[in-house]
Amino acid sequence: MDTISSNKPSVKELECLIDNCRLESNGLDEVWPKIYIGNMVTAHNKEELSQHGITHIMNAAHGAWGSKGNQTFYGSEISYYGIAAEDSVDFDLSVYFHPASKYIHQALRAPKGKILVHCILGKSRSPALVLAYLIIYQNLSLADALERLLQHRAVSPNRGFLKQLQDLDLELRCKKTLCQLL
Repeated sequence: MDTISSNKPSVKELECLIDNCRLESNGLDEVWPKIYIGNMVTAHNKEELSQHGITHIMNAAHGAWGSKGNQTFYGSEISYYGIAAEDSVDFDLSVYFHPASKYIHQALRAPKGKILVHCILGKSRSPALVLAYLIIYQNLSLADALERLLQHRAVSPNRGFLKQLQDLDLELRCKKTLCQLL
C-alpha cells in the first residue's frame, strides 16, 4: 500500500489511498486492539458479538431505517451508544468526534472491554469516528490513522467526513505545536 509522505495530505490524496485498498470488508474487522468496525447486520447478530467478546456498541446510524440498535435491544450485557448521523458530505459529524472518542476510550478501559463501532455498511460513518478516536486519543495523524485502518478493513469515509477529520488533525497538531512553544 502506498504511504502518504506529507504531514498534511489533501482530501484527494486521502481518497487515492482509500481507492488503492484491496481488502474486502467483512461483517466485523478488528482495526485496532479491541476496536472493531462492522456493519448493521453484524451489529444485530448477538451470537457473533458474544463470540468476539464485544462489550460496547457505538451505532453511527442510530435511528436509520432497519437499525434495531438501542440499549433495550442489547440488554445489560452490552453498553450502547447511538449517534444519529447521516452519510452525507454535508452532515457535520465533527460535533461527535470528541464524545464518540471519549466513549471508545472508556469502553477500552472497561474490564475486558471491546467495542464495535458500526453504521449501515461499516464504510463511512463508523470508520470516520474511529479515525477521530485514533487522532484524539492515540495521537496519530489522519494519514497514519487511515493507513492503519486500511491494513485491516476497506473503508471509505465520504469527502465531507475526510475534510472534517483533516480539520481535527490540523487543530490538534497546531495545539500541540503551540504547547511545545510555550
